[in-house]
Amino acid sequence: MIVVSGGQTGVDRAALKAAVALGLAHGGWVPRDGWAEDQPQPPGICADYPELKPTPSADPVERTEWNVRDSDRTLILVSPGGLAASPGTAATLRFARCLGRPALVVPVDAVDAAGRIAAWLPGATSALVLNVAGPRESEAPGIQAAAEAILRHALTRYAMTAR
Repeated sequence: MIVVSGGQTGVDRAALKAAVALGLAHGGWVPRDGWAEDQPQPPGICADYPELKPTPSADPVERTEWNVRDSDRTLILVSPGGLAASPGTAATLRFARCLGRPALVVPVDAVDAAGRIAAWLPGATSALVLNVAGPRESEAPGIQAAAEAILRHALTRYAMTAR
């Protein structure tokens, strides 16, 4: 499995941290110069995650579309406020639908969120490219820590069943 994300604070960053912690391949598209809200100056988040690739545009919408386009599936973790809390997260789901990519939306406060995710992944090959997206930390304070914990559990459970 390869985990990709847009590198932003919040769910994107949680996905990268979980992938690194579990020894999974990771990458994805980020806005030009590696921009992230906590690392606005070049090389931005690419300094911490050199596997990330900047898009030609500084507009985060381009990286969102490209990450969906280049992935097999998209997992969207949301705050209790849902998709309405983050316009970028809602755009991710629209891109997945337009591009015909399977997408799963899971609230981070859902009962057994990790189990729901792990149950959605079987049938995927080890070459699966999983795009993980969701709100920025500034849009949903605390979501990065919650998402990282869920992703570590879900991806570990998936790995155990994929053997």
